[in-house]
Amino acid sequence: MDLGQNRRGVDMGPSALRVAGLQARLKELGYTVEDFGNLAVRQAEEQHYGEKHAKYLHEIAETCRGLAELTERSLREGYLPLVLGGDHSIAVGSFSGVSGYFRKQGKKVGYLWLDAHGDMNTPETSPSGNVHGMPLAAIVGRGAPELVDLLGYQPKVAARNVALVGLRDLDNTERRLVKESGVHAFTMRDIDERGLRQVMIEALRAVLDDTEGFAVSLDMDFIEPSDAPGVGTPVRGGATYRESHLAMEMIADSKAMVSLEIVEINPVIDLHNMTAVLGVEMILSALGKKIL
Repeated sequence: MDLGQNRRGVDMGPSALRVAGLQARLKELGYTVEDFGNLAVRQAEEQHYGEKHAKYLHEIAETCRGLAELTERSLREGYLPLVLGGDHSIAVGSFSGVSGYFRKQGKKVGYLWLDAHGDMNTPETSPSGNVHGMPLAAIVGRGAPELVDLLGYQPKVAARNVALVGLRDLDNTERRLVKESGVHAFTMRDIDERGLRQVMIEALRAVLDDTEGFAVSLDMDFIEPSDAPGVGTPVRGGATYRESHLAMEMIADSKAMVSLEIVEINPVIDLHNMTAVLGVEMILSALGKKIL
């Protein structure tokens, strides 16, 4: 899906990851893999974008509802969901499915969000009206009802169990929303000053505070654009190649990840599919691949 933003192309991200050998590499790690295929998504050319403050909102909500059901089903059947995006608005669907599955068991999950952006705008604050800048706000209970109330309850996660890592590009009003929300936000300055390892220790502590585990949402713009050029919204000054692997390796070491999502890979502006190849590496590290 690429309805959540203006720049086209991230709808081809899942194909790029498959071409980069994702399934074969997962099987090499010893996993049994079932590819559920692509969800049907309405194309931008097929309809008007609707409300300018939240473009394609109804179509995105429809897709997220289907994704939530599929994600919950995969957990119910004993799989660990690996969701391939697509723009970041799909997170509302994938995490709703995860949250809903554990909620039915009377359990809570945390959320680790690796991203250059906060994605905590609402239709009232967004300067662009692009929904890919709004999913985390909706997940913690703020924003458009079509997203906030998905599956009939809100919030999907307590703000105190959310950790944002890698922030370096926030809209003016969004800064206030992040600070007021109660989420744990770690900027690139935090990583510069304290190191990625210490930041991840604190982030994992937050998402595992009185929870059954945590979901991970990796926006590839978390990583420095020289290593990951093919992303929807690149921002200079991101995590290095090794810092990114360390984050994923620490996630694997926790043995508490309940789902993984990777988004915003845009093959149209990539170089020889290098961002998707790196995306596969990130997935493998999060699922336990080690140097030794």
